[in-house]
Amino acid sequence: METIQTDAPVRLTSGAIKQLKKIQSEQNLSNDHFLRVGVKGGGCSGFSYVLGFDLKKENDDEFIVEDVKVVMNRAHAIYLLGMEIDFLDGLQNRGFTFNNPNAESTCGCGTSFSA
Repeated sequence: METIQTDAPVRLTSGAIKQLKKIQSEQNLSNDHFLRVGVKGGGCSGFSYVLGFDLKKENDDEFIVEDVKVVMNRAHAIYLLGMEIDFLDGLQNRGFTFNNPNAESTCGCGTSFSA
């Protein structure tokens, strides 16, 4: 039997949760879909964040964050441990933001970082 970890390495704010549930509903995603949080090479600072709904894969760890099912590739945890994901909906900024304590530097757009 598979275990689900409850101590998630990332935190979702109430604004992020509200927006994620809205997206999940609008896209009619099944319960098989998880929120994937991760990193990939690229971006102006070295790594870019990955955030989107996806199916669970073999090397993923599964977490529950405020009723949102989250998956993350085990290898990505070192880059994301302690990160907070928020959603801004203001006149100046609109979209998901990433507050990553592991980032040594970030780009101006806030979607890539170096570690």
